[in-house]
Amino acid sequence: MAEQNCLVTNDWICGEYLRTRSQELTDATFQHIGITLASVAIGLAVSLPLALLARRWRFLAGPILGVTTVLYSVPSLAMFSLLLPFFGLSASLVVTGLVLYSLTVLVRNILAGLQAVPEEARDAAKGMGYGPMRLLWEVELPLALPALLAGVRITTVSTVALTTVGAIVDYGGLGTLILDGLDTTFKAQVLTASALCVLLAVVADLLLLALQRWLTPWTRAHRIRTSRDARKATVAKVAEPA
Repeated sequence: MAEQNCLVTNDWICGEYLRTRSQELTDATFQHIGITLASVAIGLAVSLPLALLARRWRFLAGPILGVTTVLYSVPSLAMFSLLLPFFGLSASLVVTGLVLYSLTVLVRNILAGLQAVPEEARDAAKGMGYGPMRLLWEVELPLALPALLAGVRITTVSTVALTTVGAIVDYGGLGTLILDGLDTTFKAQVLTASALCVLLAVVADLLLLALQRWLTPWTRAHRIRTSRDARKATVAKVAEPA
């Protein structure tokens, strides 16, 4: 009886809310995931050419990084307002704003990863007859993957959070439920939608971390060797006579 009355008493934790609003929660969750995936994917597609331009022509690095930083500093409400004449009240408005926010992290991480590729690896590939495109796709990008995927992880988690701001134009996924719950003081809806949002961020980060470890097995081997060398050095230092 207590569980059936939790909607009436407006409890924070309410099983009846989960049962009666399951479809609403599912639709909001899938909208949240869809907006996040589209934003990160488009952001990555835009960031890679920008990072390549900044790496190829260094005089462009400052302006590109500067512009992406300025875009990231624009408040979300102002960003959506500036984009509103072009996209109207639509999911495209939210996705475009999130793409612009993602550029500062993605461009910097991709550029840092490409710049960290050892020159010896490039020279060896060129000596084997690799052209510019083959060098990029088969040597440079694989070696830059750790930094690139780290940027994707940061961007994905932040995008999950920023997607909720799309509630101001009714395309915020779980954020729409949070905003509606706050407006009506619907405690169970606010808590449930907020918890799902946090859960999405955690699950996305863990999945991307697993993907990063699977795609970059050499980084694990390097960490293991480094750890072993550190332990050996410590043991040797302790064993030294006073």
